Amino acid sequence: MLANVIRNVWTWVVIFCGHFTTDVITFSKTVLKDETRGQWYLRQLHGSSNLRGGRLLDLMTGNLSHQIEHHMFPELPANRYAALGKQVRRLCATYGQHYNTGSLPRQFAQVVWRLLRHSLPSKPRGEVHDMKIATG
Repeated sequence: MLANVIRNVWTWVVIFCGHFTTDVITFSKTVLKDETRGQWYLRQLHGSSNLRGGRLLDLMTGNLSHQIEHHMFPELPANRYAALGKQVRRLCATYGQHYNTGSLPRQFAQVVWRLLRHSLPSKPRGEVHDMKIATG
C-alpha cells in the first residue's frame, strides 16, 4: 500500500510539473480548427514544460522529464528525448521561443502556486488562449 501511495504521488508530481507550471499556456479547442503543422508544434512547445535534473531524474521519470519532446514527438522512444531536447532548445533560441524548463523543486513550486491561485475565486485572467499561434 505504501509503495502505491509513493508511486501515485511521484506520478502526480511528474505529470503536473510537465503540464501545469506557470509558463505553460492552456489553449481552447478553437485553436485546433485550421491549425497548421507548425502551429501544432508551437502548441506542444508552449503547452508543456520539462524538468532539469540529469540522467537520474530522467530514469526516475521514465524520461518524462522531457515533456516538451514527449509532446512534440510522441512516437519516438523515450530514451531519445534528452538528445532531441538539445536540438529543440537550439531551435527555440534561434527563433525566440521560450523553452520551459527548470529544476524539480522550482517547477513543483510553480505547480503548487498555480493550483492555489486557481483554487481561490478571482477575476478571469485570460489563461485560455483562443488566438492562433503565429508561425511567421
